[in-house]
Amino acid sequence: MTRLHHGLTRYDQLVKSHIDPSEAARRIPLPATFGRLAPANEVQLEHTTHAQLIDIFERLALAMARTGAEPGAAPAGMTFFGQFVDHDVTLDATSALGSRIVPATIPNVRTPALDLDCVYGAGPEASPHLYGRDEAANMLVYGNAANPHDLARTANGTALIGDPRNDENGIISAIQANFVALHNILMTEALNDAAARAEMKDCARMGMAANDWTDHVADRHMIFEEVRRFIRLHYQHVVWTELLPAFVDRSCLDEAMVQDLFGADAAIMPVEFSGAAYRFGHATTQPGYAMKQGNPEMDMFTILGFGPRVETPEMRMFFDIQGAAPRARPVGPALGEPLTRLPFINTPVHLGDINHTLTVEQSRNLPLRNILRDRYTYKLANGEWFRTEWFKKKLKRTLPAVEMDPILSSAGVTKTPLWYYSLQEAAQHGGGRLTGVGGAIVASVFGRLLRLDPTTVWHASGFAPSAKFAHPGGVLAGMMAYAEAHRDGIAHAALLKNG
Repeated sequence: MTRLHHGLTRYDQLVKSHIDPSEAARRIPLPATFGRLAPANEVQLEHTTHAQLIDIFERLALAMARTGAEPGAAPAGMTFFGQFVDHDVTLDATSALGSRIVPATIPNVRTPALDLDCVYGAGPEASPHLYGRDEAANMLVYGNAANPHDLARTANGTALIGDPRNDENGIISAIQANFVALHNILMTEALNDAAARAEMKDCARMGMAANDWTDHVADRHMIFEEVRRFIRLHYQHVVWTELLPAFVDRSCLDEAMVQDLFGADAAIMPVEFSGAAYRFGHATTQPGYAMKQGNPEMDMFTILGFGPRVETPEMRMFFDIQGAAPRARPVGPALGEPLTRLPFINTPVHLGDINHTLTVEQSRNLPLRNILRDRYTYKLANGEWFRTEWFKKKLKRTLPAVEMDPILSSAGVTKTPLWYYSLQEAAQHGGGRLTGVGGAIVASVFGRLLRLDPTTVWHASGFAPSAKFAHPGGVLAGMMAYAEAHRDGIAHAALLKNG
């Protein structure tokens, strides 16, 4: 038996052993830091002040607010599943709006891989607080006294999950709970149904040698690891085939599938992705959501989380489980009005670099925060730079120009912050999906995560989604429906409840 490294589950050792040492330099480094695709872009002022520029950006941000719904192509739940995926691959726990940041010094608390560590933590050995005891030692804690389908919680109501951000609103909390339930459902099936165990075992071992499992996985965790990889492969399949096509132009995904636009030496997790392009999800929010069939829509901030949920949202309201669900907004320079007034921000942000303090109203404005994080925290290259310097000079390709927003151009601003540029590009050239610069950045990051990690679904030759999750609304809808349909039959449920 290979020696167990301190702090790693044996499955993590399995993953490490499966990486060809000759290719280690271009594999995902764990732990990782953020990095850049382009040099830092300092704010350049001519005939204006920082305060005046911030006022211009505030007008732009406020003009994005919409009080009415605009249906796009994707079901509404894809907005929140995209947030769930973001929390699986990135967590910058150190930088703050208002501080100058060097991306290479920011530790990414999440593993930069589509491995569901936001659900599993580091596994039952390294994250025992996420798991049951005795007969339920390989199952995730789930449910509490107030609600059997809520997340397990501590005495003060804090969710016992791999990433606390997945309890920040009722919808993402329900998605997290369904993934927890799904693991426990499949564990129950694997322990009690030989055919179900065989299916999961065969799927889990795709793309990996049999002796990898026997050498690196303890017998007591074997079924757990088979179930975990079975779910991971389906999750990775859904990210690439359902989430990204819902919001990213197909041509960008096709290109990212066959080539690496960034180059072998580029950062695995660039701040242009985490701080700008992938924040497109904010622009897919509607001003309100109904949690159950027949219920009225609720303002986004009446469904805030970070505490017990008495009611469990119905997934048919967010995914196409029983016909078409309500839709997410198409990607573009608009978003649900509540995001311009975050209710939990009560302290004004101070921009130390320029010695300027925002008003409380400005500090609560999420699109303004995105723009100021772009310009003053990460100092990202603008959208026009990426179009001309990155695409035209580096990639030898010409992208169609994006018409600058008149709020910026009439004020004398000549360059567009990357986040806003990506949204404009989607509206003007992508039919409501990221394309061009924004599409390339998002598609390329996910393409690299799936390509450079040899344990992903891209390397599991012959993978096909399980018939368990077959559904007209897609595999993700099938997974959510399966969790809802079978969660009352989880074995050892009483041992898993907490709170």
